[in-house]
Amino acid sequence: MEPEMEDKTLELMNISVMDSQTADRSPKITVIKPPFICPPVSNGPLTGSRKRPSEGNYEKEKDVCFQLFDQWSEADQVEFVEHLISRMCHYQHGHINSYLKPMLQRDFITALPAQGLDHIAENILSFLDARSLCSAELVCKEWQRVISEGMLWKKLIERMVRTDPLWKGLSERHQWEKYLFKNRTTEVPPNSYYRSLYPKIIQDIETIEANWRCGRHNLQRIQCRSENSKGVYCLQYDDEKIISGLRDNSIKIWDKQTLECLKILTGHTGSVLCLQYDERVIVTGSSDSTVRVWDVNSGEVLNTLIHHNEAVLHLRFCNGLMVTCSKDRSIAVWDMASPTDISLRRVLVGHRAAVNVVDFDDKYIVSASGDRTIKVWSTSTCEFVRTLNGHKRGIACLQYRDRLVVSGSSDNTIRLWDIECGACLRVLEGHEELVRCIRFDNKRIVSGAYDGKIKVWDLQAALDPRAPASTLCLRTLVEHSGRVFRLQFDEFQIISSSHDDTILIWDFLNVSTNGQTEGRSPSRTYTYISR
Repeated sequence: MEPEMEDKTLELMNISVMDSQTADRSPKITVIKPPFICPPVSNGPLTGSRKRPSEGNYEKEKDVCFQLFDQWSEADQVEFVEHLISRMCHYQHGHINSYLKPMLQRDFITALPAQGLDHIAENILSFLDARSLCSAELVCKEWQRVISEGMLWKKLIERMVRTDPLWKGLSERHQWEKYLFKNRTTEVPPNSYYRSLYPKIIQDIETIEANWRCGRHNLQRIQCRSENSKGVYCLQYDDEKIISGLRDNSIKIWDKQTLECLKILTGHTGSVLCLQYDERVIVTGSSDSTVRVWDVNSGEVLNTLIHHNEAVLHLRFCNGLMVTCSKDRSIAVWDMASPTDISLRRVLVGHRAAVNVVDFDDKYIVSASGDRTIKVWSTSTCEFVRTLNGHKRGIACLQYRDRLVVSGSSDNTIRLWDIECGACLRVLEGHEELVRCIRFDNKRIVSGAYDGKIKVWDLQAALDPRAPASTLCLRTLVEHSGRVFRLQFDEFQIISSSHDDTILIWDFLNVSTNGQTEGRSPSRTYTYISR
């Protein structure tokens, strides 16, 4: 902008009110106005805010300013307006702000589809949670159309199923998984179906959580009918089957739906104390000191590992690595190239009593012993890292995940540990005898003990040092008539085994409340004698 033009315009904008018709040489009288007092700020628009007729030559001077302003470049116009605004008082800034606000607002969700960019509008709204999505539907018809045609309720449910195991489990059990993860070319229900499905899912989740808190469940009981010594020492399950290791030296595979015994694997000459399986193999450890590898489908023995001098008390395998522990006080680390190609990598020695349990991930191997200690080892180097001390008697069970270790002991307590610093975070008390088995997820700890009881604990409360000890145990489940040896659980159920020769399935999803006393299960027993 030319400096002369700007000065001229500013002069026109700020000129004093004088008698322009006086051209003689008589003295000029300038009227000095009193100090300007800012009136209260108004939220009304700038246009139409003038309360009195314009003074002097305002209209004519305004037109001259506009003519000059229109001749300038956009950059010069912006610079000029900045100078102009800087000369104004606060209340004038308020008027300008009120005037500009609606001009600066843009409904981009409505504008994008008009430019053929529906997919961008859908992608933006797809990040909303359910409450925000409900609000967005009420903004206007165009927003509602974008949400509906973009199938955003379907996408929200799919996101929850991908990230939350409870949602995933419900989708499988209630059969609405088949309507998810399909593209638009596939025939799928309309958005309204998913819009109405969402609150039903939330209601199901609230019901399940209430069942856990109140102990409401349906119970199924498998009578194992061991021929000689009784007791089910270990188990693992999935949606189709339960595989159990028994005191009578056998491994029994059960149909999870009918509870029928499908197969019995024999070969161990001692009690089957521990097992784990995946889609290919079952690996078992026994009091006969051996580890056996079985084909999960045929039941054929693929490999027998002879290393430990006494009973193999526990084992874990994952991603080509297996760790076993024994009554002989040692821990063996194995490389699993294939079911038939398993080689010993390292033996870890340091415990002064039987090593009862091991767990590991890519960073640490964790072991617990009758010597009252938990030891931490490096997974990559197998070197000793640290010892966790605190239990007053031998440790029978533990689970390790992320930074958290949860252990159970014959001192009747459960301890939570931070594996990185070795600190004990919480002690849980409530069992009356040895805590024999323990598992945890993101919400709960479930423990089983020689007192025959299974206890459900609030994990998040246990990790909060401010939570009172009396609030930590959510429910005590009593159905076993003998020591609880092993348990596993998920969002919907607990499956446990006992010295009483039974496997119990505690179902918190399919609960019939007709005549059921809270915390007790209806008596439903299934007995299958092996063929």
